[in-house]
Amino acid sequence: MTTPSPDPFDVAVVGGGPAGCAAAIALAQRGRRVVLFERERFPRFHIGESLLSTANDALAELGLTERIAAQGFPVKWGADLATHDGAAGRSVDFAASREIRRPQTHQVCRERFDALLLDRAREAGVEVREATRVDGCDFDRNGVTVRFAGSRSARVAAVVDASGRWGLLARAFDLRRDEPRLANVAVYAHFSGVPRLPGERAGDIRIVARSDAGWFWLIPIDDRLMSVGAVLPKPLYRALEKGSPEQMLAALVADTPAVAGLMRDAVREWPVRVERDFSYGARAYAGDRWLLAGDAGSFLDPVFSTGVSIALESGLEAARELDRALADGRFEARRFRRFEAIQRRRFERFRRFVLAFYTPWFRDLFFQPTAPRPLFRAVVTVLAGNWRPSWRTRFLLAIFFGFVAVQRYLPLSPKLARRDAAAGFPDPTLAAGSES
Repeated sequence: MTTPSPDPFDVAVVGGGPAGCAAAIALAQRGRRVVLFERERFPRFHIGESLLSTANDALAELGLTERIAAQGFPVKWGADLATHDGAAGRSVDFAASREIRRPQTHQVCRERFDALLLDRAREAGVEVREATRVDGCDFDRNGVTVRFAGSRSARVAAVVDASGRWGLLARAFDLRRDEPRLANVAVYAHFSGVPRLPGERAGDIRIVARSDAGWFWLIPIDDRLMSVGAVLPKPLYRALEKGSPEQMLAALVADTPAVAGLMRDAVREWPVRVERDFSYGARAYAGDRWLLAGDAGSFLDPVFSTGVSIALESGLEAARELDRALADGRFEARRFRRFEAIQRRRFERFRRFVLAFYTPWFRDLFFQPTAPRPLFRAVVTVLAGNWRPSWRTRFLLAIFFGFVAVQRYLPLSPKLARRDAAAGFPDPTLAAGSES
């Protein structure tokens, strides 16, 4: 037996991360009654510290622009690319794209960033229940019964599942679809004493390609700490000489000269963590009286830092759809076809770039400073977060990926140094999705 909650709510949001908070805030701003369940108590650690430029629009809609600026988070204008030995590389400047309105964004400490979002949800009128685990959802023709805290329940018209990798509804309905070509492992920690880029680009992310299919990120998250992590395809990870996570990360750093130089005086300030199998999609993103937002629906490899920005966007999109559904009283799956199509199309557009990154011929072109400026500008447009660029940019992207395909057989650009022909790259096929 469960005890129904006497509190009247229109929508329940499961998960208090960026996707859940975005959905809850946007619904509350539209006058909807929202309860948000978060199984942890904030602040709490979370990886995924780098934002894309398009996150600025989402944060503005949520009323958070000034508050984010006041936090003093490191300013990000793009990325610095380097090969394992530092012999090749280039910078990525989001301001180079004419299709990005506000190119400057931030690197964020997720404990502070997520807590700021949750506080904004409370301020907007959302009923926030931290340290409260949702046990399940029971759907019927007239609504949804959300079961939580063992013996309690709340009755709502619809549910937004923003429960992240836990994926409450995705697992209950068997929606999750793994990405076998992105079966990767991340090993990471926070360090002090890591030098930053000079000048106004000090807050940019560094991406260092290893001489195999792996790569490193270095992200400044405050005045002192740098998030440092290595990502490897699972076969490469399994081939490592096994030891503690600390020993594995140290070995990877030592094996990557460009990173080893930067980490010479680094001091580890957090335990080393390991994340596995973090890339997946979904068979469906919406159904009768439910929507998936953020990582609950899908997540792609962190190489292009899409996670938080997609979470914010999808949370806002879920709020718009549910506001319309509440207005006309229709919550059937076909009512959410537009939401479904947007989630799927965005996933496929970014997936194309991520899969391509794990091919050597993409890296041959991507890390070279001599790439034709119009083509690289088109790539930057998407990597800054604009997954729906102009037709001109899409045409240029088609040319770029054509060059990548040719590079495999007929080098148009010098090949980057790598250990052998395969070098642990997970798949020699570029078939990475279309631009449809």
